[in-house]
Amino acid sequence: MTILNVVRVEQPARQLAVCVGLVIAVFGVQVAVSSGGSRRWSTGTKAAVLLLQAALTLAPLLLFSTNWGSMLGPFAASLLLILPARYGWPGYGLLVVFIAVYNLLAGATADLVVYFTISTILTGLVIYGLTRLTDLVHQVHAAREELARMAVTQERLRFARDLHDLLGYSLSAVTLKGELVQRLIDTRPDKAREQTADLLQVARQALADVRLVSRGYRDMSLSEEAESAESVLAAADVRAEVDVTCGRLHPVVDTVLATALREGVTNILRHSRVRFCSIKAESDGETARLLLTNDRPHEQRDVLSVRTGGSGLDNLRTRFAAIGGGVRAGLGVDGRYRLEVWAPVRPHSNDGESRGFDSAGSERTAVA
Repeated sequence: MTILNVVRVEQPARQLAVCVGLVIAVFGVQVAVSSGGSRRWSTGTKAAVLLLQAALTLAPLLLFSTNWGSMLGPFAASLLLILPARYGWPGYGLLVVFIAVYNLLAGATADLVVYFTISTILTGLVIYGLTRLTDLVHQVHAAREELARMAVTQERLRFARDLHDLLGYSLSAVTLKGELVQRLIDTRPDKAREQTADLLQVARQALADVRLVSRGYRDMSLSEEAESAESVLAAADVRAEVDVTCGRLHPVVDTVLATALREGVTNILRHSRVRFCSIKAESDGETARLLLTNDRPHEQRDVLSVRTGGSGLDNLRTRFAAIGGGVRAGLGVDGRYRLEVWAPVRPHSNDGESRGFDSAGSERTAVA
């Protein structure tokens, strides 16, 4: 449009060539300013580019007068893009006022003054808006990619937690029963056969757990896990007192409490010399609690591991925190090791919905 304005007044060929060169230069600078990389320019670079565009925009007024008036729009957009908002918008307004006053003083007719003023306003806003829109689109794409990476990471962590919580207990039980069978096979073959049947059952359950984890989440029952734990502890010559009186629990709460019981029993089987263990679970209508107590604390290295947070306890803390519960582990005043977990009867997050259960705990169609 500016070149057409210059051609319209029959400027010499040299001035027309200068006009074309200046228009191309302004266009090139504007492309650089509107590119995404310009947001990362240093303050010095931004100032230099802004001064260059100011010179390329304002100096030609001396040569082309009012015919150059519509070229101030890109410079107005650069003020908005480069300067902070508290300086950019006032600068934009001053430039609009300047172009109107300049054209009046230069003798332009009223319609040209209005035309150049509106052209500057609209060109500046259009370039600024399209550039910001492009930036926002890039940010949305980057955010979507980051969310996808986070989702993959969370699924990997979930899978790792489930494998640890499910298989740690099962493999410990398999090892324990295998050692027991090895001791009994010569002296008490009938008892050895009985323990072998239990070992096979645990191994089959471990295989089923792996298949369920690979397909998604696995729901567990605290009462069933308590019965299994009592059997496994008995095979390890650990006297267990089991008192589970929670009643029917929300599936999510039931699963995390059962997971905590598995983790506690796994630690007993792996790390300590326990002869007595107490497993107590109860619900007061608002909160369900599970308390595991054993008579001999873990070895010193294992106590330190608990205090610094092993992967098992970290997994439990993550699970219980997600539904508004908590975990407490350590030595009590009586010298016994205690693992206490609690969770609200109604989970605080929407984990129950993602697992395919409604707020009342009944199964429904899964949405995830």
